[in-house]
Amino acid sequence: MSKADSHDGNGIKIIARNRRARHEYEILERWEAGLVLRGTEVKSLRAGKANLQDAFARFHDGELYLHNLHISPYESGNQFNHDPVRTRKLLLRSGELRKLFGQVELKGLTLVPLDLYFKNGVAKATLALVRGKKLHDKRETLKRKTMQREMERGYKGG
Repeated sequence: MSKADSHDGNGIKIIARNRRARHEYEILERWEAGLVLRGTEVKSLRAGKANLQDAFARFHDGELYLHNLHISPYESGNQFNHDPVRTRKLLLRSGELRKLFGQVELKGLTLVPLDLYFKNGVAKATLALVRGKKLHDKRETLKRKTMQREMERGYKGG
């Protein structure tokens, strides 16, 4: 089963996950946002050709845009194929945009995409409001995960 074929139980087809963001940042809040895409981008996403590794969201003129999301060019495309790392507009309600703008601009937090998926045939992204972790926080998280894993192994064995 390929990455593009993984399904959630609610008609959600997951395209890509940003595992690195979960390790690098402390996640404070999450939002679901729509994406404005071109035809060949949608076809490429359906084939599972996306990378969220260095992607982030930023405000420009009161609207939210996703930067550095890499969607590979569609293999069967022609001269009208899209630019793989072009800036893409995110769709959120105006109240959500105002709230996010305040959090990002005043508190110095960052918006990163965690997941890219199709929900009932529409491309969506899970955006997270995050704060960067320090090195000692990352170590603490790893210790906690290791201890939890050891405890689970102990329960299974006994």
